[in-house]
Amino acid sequence: MNQFTFESRYRNVLIGFMALGLLCLGITFAIDDELHTRFWTNYLHNSVFFTGIAFMALFILAAFTTAWAGWHTLIKRIWEAYSLFLVPGLVLMLVVIAGVWGHFHHLYHWADAGEVAKDPILQGKSSFLNPTWYTLGTLIIVGIWILFAWKMRQLSVDEDVNGTPEFKHHHRLRIWAAAFLPIAGFSSAAIIWQWVMSVDAHWYSTLYAWYTGASWFVSAIALTILTIIFLKGQGYLENVTAEHLHDLGKYLFAFSIFWTYLWFSQFMLIWYANVGEETVYFFERRENYPVLFYGNLIINFIAPFFVLMRNDTKRKYGTMVFISIVVFFGHWWDFFQMIKPGARHTAMEALAHHGAHEGAGHAAETTGHALEFAMGFTIPGLLELGTMLGFLAFFLFVVFNRLSRASLVPKNDPYLQESLHHHVEIHGDEGH
Repeated sequence: MNQFTFESRYRNVLIGFMALGLLCLGITFAIDDELHTRFWTNYLHNSVFFTGIAFMALFILAAFTTAWAGWHTLIKRIWEAYSLFLVPGLVLMLVVIAGVWGHFHHLYHWADAGEVAKDPILQGKSSFLNPTWYTLGTLIIVGIWILFAWKMRQLSVDEDVNGTPEFKHHHRLRIWAAAFLPIAGFSSAAIIWQWVMSVDAHWYSTLYAWYTGASWFVSAIALTILTIIFLKGQGYLENVTAEHLHDLGKYLFAFSIFWTYLWFSQFMLIWYANVGEETVYFFERRENYPVLFYGNLIINFIAPFFVLMRNDTKRKYGTMVFISIVVFFGHWWDFFQMIKPGARHTAMEALAHHGAHEGAGHAAETTGHALEFAMGFTIPGLLELGTMLGFLAFFLFVVFNRLSRASLVPKNDPYLQESLHHHVEIHGDEGH
């Protein structure tokens, strides 16, 4: 079957999980502190995570198209559908922007003009970290991403109907893809600095954008594997074989190692230099959030390394489902530990400043003393998991809706035959 049908049973299940996510957000809001820190951090966390996956799917498509790759042709419609989540992703981030202007949340220390006036470091960064640039940067950059996602999808789908032997559509598609790559590289760094790194406004790292991008990439690959296996289980993508799964498994393995390399490089260089405003990021997480800190490495490096090191495991559906779920959850956990400690610190200072939480500011500043355990900050709780499932259901609802609007097989793509006959050479007996 080349045409995906978004059946009512799929819709009902996803709507049910979206309702669960809304319920969890509502409960979180109701039981939260007066600044609703847990609610807003959960919202920002998931909005950034899933919007980033959509961006990374577009980047993957552009990179493979520019590289004249062909093996992925049978699965590229999945990435096209992923990329179109950028539209609802932008809407989600507009809620965060409204919160910045309306002072509905205290996610960002730099958003408080009174605090900036008293802080020389924030004053030095105020030309970039301010509500106006946060708003314009988000609208302009994500708007450009949406333009490229829409255009590349349009050319791809139109090629099914109006493709020519001269491959005019694909030539135009390659031009758009090549143009997007440098734009993606520079713009994604700016977005990551704004959305995520500025939660810890006094801290900076030159590797942070690479690190966060790698986390998005691995998440996108893991979710792609799960989507393919689900679709095959429903009778779709019959021409997608273990050969394609093997290549996706190699990307999952390789970029898990690359993510670890970036993690270690960032940690080692900052820790070795021992510069106070840099080391505080890792010191805070290691001392006050050890489960997040060490769990991040265990889930995102040790687990995929030992499972995916053998070639044959990349061709087994059960193994790939298991490790993809682990890695997807692991990088969701990674974004949790990027956002939660810094936002909690900012909120505790704000609560202490307003007299709502006596002594909290001192506790937040004195990182040498462990902070009290707080569900939803020290580790993810059931409300965080429920919220994530709601956002995931929303993401998949958009994706399945888009998949149903075009053939799953791009029949006039010039690289279709290469993808249909894709074969991965395996040395030794373990691949048989």
